[in-house]
Amino acid sequence: MRRYFAFFGVSLALFLGSVNVTAITVAFPIIIDELHISVVLGGWILNAFQLTQIALMPVAGRLSETMGRRSSFLLFTGIFTFGSALCTVAPDAYSLILFRIIQAAGGAGFLPSAAGIVSDEFPQSRQKAIGLFSSVFPVGMIIGPNLGALLIEAFNWRATFGVTAVIGILVIIIARFLLRNDPATSASFRPWRGLDFVGAGWLAGFLFAFMFGLTQLSKVGDWQSWAAALPCFLAGGGFLYGFIQRERSSQNPILDLTILRDRPFMAANIFNMVYGLCAFGIFTLIPLYAITTYNLTVIEAGLALTPRFFGMMAASAVTSLLINRWGYRGPMLIGSIIIALCLGALSLRLSGAGLFSPTTTLMIIMLFTGLGAGISAPAANNACIELMPERIPTITALRTMFRQMGGATGIAISTVIIQGMGETGLSYTVVFALWGVVMLATIPAIFAMPASPDSSGATRPHETDI
Repeated sequence: MRRYFAFFGVSLALFLGSVNVTAITVAFPIIIDELHISVVLGGWILNAFQLTQIALMPVAGRLSETMGRRSSFLLFTGIFTFGSALCTVAPDAYSLILFRIIQAAGGAGFLPSAAGIVSDEFPQSRQKAIGLFSSVFPVGMIIGPNLGALLIEAFNWRATFGVTAVIGILVIIIARFLLRNDPATSASFRPWRGLDFVGAGWLAGFLFAFMFGLTQLSKVGDWQSWAAALPCFLAGGGFLYGFIQRERSSQNPILDLTILRDRPFMAANIFNMVYGLCAFGIFTLIPLYAITTYNLTVIEAGLALTPRFFGMMAASAVTSLLINRWGYRGPMLIGSIIIALCLGALSLRLSGAGLFSPTTTLMIIMLFTGLGAGISAPAANNACIELMPERIPTITALRTMFRQMGGATGIAISTVIIQGMGETGLSYTVVFALWGVVMLATIPAIFAMPASPDSSGATRPHETDI
């Protein structure tokens, strides 16, 4: 019974992360207005969190292996909770960005360690347990925007950070008493020794410089924007070169370049980056798309998004329960095709052909998008882990890093296209069609990944263990 309560506790952490991401989206316009800042500066309140997570996720995964699952989970959840509490009292935008970086440093760590805890608690049914654990995320995506709106209505935007701090404290209490102590894999009293923080710094520099360059392109759209962006891109290239050289020489690199060049790992990373872009990142633009293309109100646009989250939650749960029977490749293939077809439908700006209202049409498309993401996510998660099951935190960190990198890159590139083309309807058509084609183009990568637990020599889990 204890392990089921432990599963609830670490799942609550994933729920916490999901609520944090979606609630801040609702609060974003209010924060800009109250702090009297520009949209560009306000955008870094969102970007700083995501980019920090991308840079620190590999380090966090390695630290979970050397420090131990329970200790690292408590540490990172504590940092996230502390950062959330600081955000509630941020006096200005720059302080809020700094506190969001602290929050992201914690958020980067509790997901890899939580995945390792779930795997340790249910060793005979790891595939199903990881799949069910992943299905918690859509629940937070459903509750987060509505909870955030209620808190803003009753209090202010700071309450959205306050509730994550309260949930974080609850997670720490549960973890403190219910998670079992596990011996760290390192005998050192300083488990952070040997971790490649310098490499993480080079990676962070590359990501921030590259994304800042794209931000410059999206602001003006002429030669002046290119003049401002070029130094950022050059600096990003320098940081990337430094990162590669560091990882080649480091005894404990955060990214093992030798492994990344291995065909299955390369395929998994390519798939996860495009999957993060097409299944998650690009859909942050849907509310604006609905308002400008379908002429929906803000309330109608929010309503149209709801079926996507329900579809993700239901499909993810079903796929997780049947993944031993279905394997990995089938669900990944079906889910990717569904997502690509939905992007194609969005690019056509379907009006329902007289059968449905624009709101209903968009709701149907969003439902199928959620089903596609929910079908493919548990299979993709387990297929990555199957490549190196003895290092689940590291693999989970890399997988999440590439997905977030894809999402951040997709949003930045899409913004440049929309800003540069000017005509809103046509620009969205190009954006959705482009990413739909890219999603289809990554299907061959699925066939380089493990087809099922049996295909990699893993033992078939017992159905009754969870």
